[in-house]
Amino acid sequence: MEKALAKEADPNGQTMLQITGMTCAACATRIEKGLNRLPGVEQANVNLALETAQVRFEPAEVSLEQIVAKVSQLGYGAVVKPSEQEAEDIRSREIHKQRNKLIVSALLSFPLLWAMAGHFSFTSWIWTPDLFMNPWFQLVLATPVQFVIGWGFYVGAYKALRSRSANMDVLVALGTSAAYFYSLYLSLKALPMSHGHATELYYETSSILITLILMGKWFEALAKGRSSQAIKTLMGLQAKTALVIRDGEEVMVPIETVVPGDILIVKPGEKIPVDGFVIGGASAVDESMLTGESIPAEKKEGDPVIGATVNKHGVLRIEATKVGSETALAQIIRVVEEAQGSKAPIQRVADVISGIFVPIVVGIALVTFLAWFFLVEPGSFAGALEKAIAVLVIACPCALGLATPTSIMAGSGRAAEYGILFKGGEHLEAAQGIQAIVLDKTGTITRGQPELRDVVPAAMALRRS
Repeated sequence: MEKALAKEADPNGQTMLQITGMTCAACATRIEKGLNRLPGVEQANVNLALETAQVRFEPAEVSLEQIVAKVSQLGYGAVVKPSEQEAEDIRSREIHKQRNKLIVSALLSFPLLWAMAGHFSFTSWIWTPDLFMNPWFQLVLATPVQFVIGWGFYVGAYKALRSRSANMDVLVALGTSAAYFYSLYLSLKALPMSHGHATELYYETSSILITLILMGKWFEALAKGRSSQAIKTLMGLQAKTALVIRDGEEVMVPIETVVPGDILIVKPGEKIPVDGFVIGGASAVDESMLTGESIPAEKKEGDPVIGATVNKHGVLRIEATKVGSETALAQIIRVVEEAQGSKAPIQRVADVISGIFVPIVVGIALVTFLAWFFLVEPGSFAGALEKAIAVLVIACPCALGLATPTSIMAGSGRAAEYGILFKGGEHLEAAQGIQAIVLDKTGTITRGQPELRDVVPAAMALRRS
């Protein structure tokens, strides 16, 4: 296992891990702190939006296996970042999982929502079936939502508390459990008269809250899936195969098998597979994907060429010098990935706040309960509990920790689609202060591709003249 992981790590001690099980910014902060405390780890940067961890470490002091084991010890999963197709499959499964849980939870919660609507005076015209008002019927609907669909919140809360920290799952588990078990207590207490709605119950509170949070997680999964589009677009620029001369014959091989020193044949209209230099032939190469220059660059023997650029005319013989992760395109993709995973200064502030936010919210909820029970409405346990639950659930810091990394991810990805590359989140944040942009040539900002804008028939043109 250790040897297999070692192959996936950079010889200089850098790796990208795919993290599973994170639910909020507090999770990302806990993993980041745990890895940074590990002897031999120089820097760990966990991105909640991308669900990745960039780790720079000293291979002589700590192994990749130990880093993965540390993440597992904290209660999360970690694997060396999979291929783009594997990552896409993981995202697709996550989206379907969240969607299915949301559908089931919504179907079970709808009758409870209907029954709750019947309690308000302005909705008295709504007919509510007697079955919907039955506490035992509500218990049957709320129980699977609370303990089957919502089980992940209990697991996340347990892992967080075991690590002596707190996250959004702690707030959700506390708030919904309080509503559910208090309603169960009232149902049992009113057992002799439980054929109707004997008292105010809060089954709908726990079920609807879980449903709404699942809806947010589904939207979040959809956003994560779309966020990788820029990187997939860049990867699509790369050639998939290469025509290589081996043993005196021209052989078409996958791009992954090309090695430095191979002699490649690039025909007119084909993409240059890898970085190298021309050893035979002459042509013009479209390098607009890299330079923005619309006019093809003339190439002759001895000139360098860049992978993913297009050979316009003429046959080129090229000697490969940089392949795989060493090509210019691969480095561009790496810059975009690192930019999406980097932290802007404002995000570090959000991480600090979200890390201490949960204990503060729990304290405020407790104070709210005591103040309401002893001062506002003395003896009103139900009213005090309702206000405390509202504080616990509404104050979830998920948006606080997710908004900033998501905006960086979306901003840098969108910019990459237009050929603008940010090397880090701090540069994207600093871009708000730009007053002027100076360019050295018009080719950088023009398309260089003529297009038909209007059609004027000859007879009409004569009348206009």
